[in-house]
Order: sequence, then C-alpha cells, then structure tokens
Amino acid sequence: MLGSDGVARTRPERRQEALPDLVAHRGWTARFPENTLGALEGAIGAGARFVEVDVQITADGRPVLFHDRTLDRLCGVSGAIHERTLAELASLPCAERGRFGDRFLSTRIAELRGLVELLEGSAEVFAFVEIKRLAIERLGAASVLDRVLPVLQPVRSRVALISFSLPFLALARARTELPLGAVFDRFAESETAEARELAPEFVFCDVDGLPRKGALDAGGARLAVYEVAEPKLALELAARGVDLVETFEIGEMLSALHGAKARETRAP
Repeated sequence: MLGSDGVARTRPERRQEALPDLVAHRGWTARFPENTLGALEGAIGAGARFVEVDVQITADGRPVLFHDRTLDRLCGVSGAIHERTLAELASLPCAERGRFGDRFLSTRIAELRGLVELLEGSAEVFAFVEIKRLAIERLGAASVLDRVLPVLQPVRSRVALISFSLPFLALARARTELPLGAVFDRFAESETAEARELAPEFVFCDVDGLPRKGALDAGGARLAVYEVAEPKLALELAARGVDLVETFEIGEMLSALHGAKARETRAP
C-alpha cells in the first residue's frame, strides 16, 4: 500500500537469510571522520546497502550531518552546531584530529542535501536519518520537520526518520509517510505503551541494552542493534531475530560476513 507521496507504508519484510543486514553507522567511521561525505562514499564503495547519519540544524536553519552536542571532538573548536551559520561551519575542518591527525583537514561538515545527492546516485542504498534530540530541544519538533522533510523529498522512498524522541516521531507520523525508527538505550523501552502506540517500522537498540539471551521480537518492526564490531556477535544477534546491525567498521564487517557465508556454502 502506498501513501499519498508514493512511499510504501506496509512494514518492511523481515530478513530471511542467515546473515544480518549491516548498516554503516555514521558512514565508514573506522576509516573516515564520521557523518562526512567521505565516510558515506567510502561505506557505499565498500558495499554498504544501508547507511545511518545524524542530523542537527545550523543557526540559519540548515540541516547538517553531525552527531555530538559540541564541535570539540570533530572540529577542534568550542560551541555547537546551532550556534553557527552554515557559512561559519564551512570554514571549520571536520577532521577528527584525535584519531586521524592532519589527514582530513580539508574535510568539512556535510549538509543533509549531500546525503540526498549520494542516494540519488546510489539506487540500492537506504538511509536512516537520525534527528538528534538537541535539534528538537532547540527548535521544536515541527520546525525541525519543516527543515528536514523538503530536503529528503527527492529520495523519500529510500529513507527513514529515526530518533530517541518518541514525541518527535509521533508528530512525524502525522506529517509524513516516511517509515519511522524509534531508538532506545534498552530493549525494554520498546515495549512501553507509548512505543507500541507509535508502531514504528524500525526499532533501534543499544547492544548493551538487550536481554542477555533468548529470541528478540520488536513487535512487527525490523530490529536494528548498535554498535557491533564483531562478526561472531553479528551472527549471534541475527540468530536471535535481529534484522540489521549497525557498525562503524562496515568494510571490515562486510568482508568478514561474506567470507563466513562463502565458507558455509563450500562446506560439505
């Protein structure tokens, strides 16, 4: 069934194969500064079919890809995204020098439209767009949606909005036909009345917030787990019912899991 904007509102089919789908968490974060176009291009080049990014809003109302509440770790300066205009941010390196030294000094904070342009050139890639709570706190849910939804319109069939904020997602449900993903620190939070009433298409949960054993059922939603860097753990999670596994090490994980699948196929 299609909504008025052509987006399918039926729940995504659950994965049938033994391997989980891997999501490039903020791009190929192990190799590039996170949430940058280089990290996303690298992830897609490595074979990622799913990517995840974080979105905040600049002082002049432009959606950009950025995770942290402050600019310190990525850009080496104090302050926050919402305190600077897009033009001011464009002068800052997004180099994550603590990990990469001077290697990425020419890298800049990416606009959300940069992700859209990448998706327009990568027809097989689906993106999870996480709206950060800081942006919602500063501008309000309606204002954030006003800035984000028009940018995503060209690729609306291949994006989902996700957030820790259930009230934001509830408003998004009323405003858009995009699929939604609720993000939780603990799996038990997905079983609250508020979460069940939202009925998100996706549920995201911290791997450390999962029950230690047993099957995992997200109530009809596709279940995604973050952050995982061990192929063995990814396979164990898939066996428990996890559909998608977020990883900073997308290239390495894809190679390891495809290798495991190939060995399984060759086994007598």
